[in-house]
Amino acid sequence: MPGAERFRFRIHPLFLAAGLVSAFTGDLLVFLAATLAALEHECAHAMAARRYGFALDRLVLMPYGAVLSGDISGIGRRQELSVLLAGPLANALTALGFAALWWLYPETYPYTEAAAQVSLSLFVVNLLPAYPLDGGRVLHLALAPLGERRARLLCRVVTLVIAAGIAAYFVWTCFSRPVFSALLFAGLLAAGAFGGGRYGRIAFSREKSFARGLEERRVVIAGDRTVQDAFRYLREEKYLVLVLYQDGEFMGELSEEEYLRAVEAGKWRTPLAEILPKF
Repeated sequence: MPGAERFRFRIHPLFLAAGLVSAFTGDLLVFLAATLAALEHECAHAMAARRYGFALDRLVLMPYGAVLSGDISGIGRRQELSVLLAGPLANALTALGFAALWWLYPETYPYTEAAAQVSLSLFVVNLLPAYPLDGGRVLHLALAPLGERRARLLCRVVTLVIAAGIAAYFVWTCFSRPVFSALLFAGLLAAGAFGGGRYGRIAFSREKSFARGLEERRVVIAGDRTVQDAFRYLREEKYLVLVLYQDGEFMGELSEEEYLRAVEAGKWRTPLAEILPKF
């Protein structure tokens, strides 16, 4: 069962180093507020994933936040979108909560300003369409119909453009007061663009879906219809089988795996009859 796996928690040595630096510079409260906001963000991801029966069970505290990971193979695109947006949404709701608190009790503003700013910053930053941020993964899901290779390439280009813009901002600040955090952030995005992390999937990994049980969905369709025409028949909760007919004659059947191989290859305008396996 996905949710029964043991949760693993680890603190990266650089996180402790960053904490010590913030203590010496007088920014310890801001550092702690950022850590709590990052934990809230990742816990929201984990709760959303658990709602769909998946476990995100490895959490590492890093100097720039928290990193949550786990096995979500078999999750559908709509479900993955919900999981991705859960983190930023949690930060946004927290920031709105602080705003409501200030409206009701203005005297609390000096004590909660830093926490509110951190939550709002996490919300905005994580929606940037750059990997490894949540916005970058959302962008990949949106580009999925173009094919895995094109979607990944476009995500890398967008990420590098954003990273270059942030690096340019750092250079500009060097003429007055350098903002080294901008340089660190630009480096993180550049590394994410070429890292080995997963941008997302156009196909469904069915390993866990099969383990839970999956109904078959058979769709009768003309063989001269294209791969793009059949894309709307994909369902996260059902296994697709395309039954091809042309002029009243049976042509053959396409399994979901065979169809998705054509999708990932970007063969959107190819007739379904042309991707039938040849025996």
